[in-house]
Amino acid sequence: MAELSTIARPYAEALFAAARDDQAGLASWSGLVSELAHVASHDDVREALTDPRLNMQQRIQLFESLVKTPLSAQARNFIELLISNDRILLLPQIAQQFEALKNQHEGTALAEITSAFPLTDQQLQELLLGLEKKFGLKLKPAVTVDSSLIGGVRVIVGDQVLDTSVQAQLARMRDTLAA
Repeated sequence: MAELSTIARPYAEALFAAARDDQAGLASWSGLVSELAHVASHDDVREALTDPRLNMQQRIQLFESLVKTPLSAQARNFIELLISNDRILLLPQIAQQFEALKNQHEGTALAEITSAFPLTDQQLQELLLGLEKKFGLKLKPAVTVDSSLIGGVRVIVGDQVLDTSVQAQLARMRDTLAA
């Protein structure tokens, strides 16, 4: 079976193309897609949307009733398309890829920063400044704390990992000594 991200990609790309040309703007669509993904990720919703007793129109009405944001005609069409193709449960993956396309379009990227200790605002700004020079992108930080790193930070930007944690250094030393 194809990987879910592979199946979700064409939907995310089509939605991004439509959103880029829409007057509402990418930020508005980003928020809506995030909300749709959040609704679709609930277990009860997933179960209801796969219930064979509901026809397509009932599934569409059910899903639309759970979304708080007023839906445009384009958003309704997108939901109908996903439900008719049995792809509505892919919304979390579609939202991830939509966000990646939006970030790429804006010249930004998400930086997942994991630190052994909480970072002060000044430390975070200094770290971001260095990372932005290294990656050549404007970064949006998502910071978490993981004490198992012992010290240092691990940064993930797209598919690139920069791991300067003590845990990673110890693992490299172990591998060197074992070789």
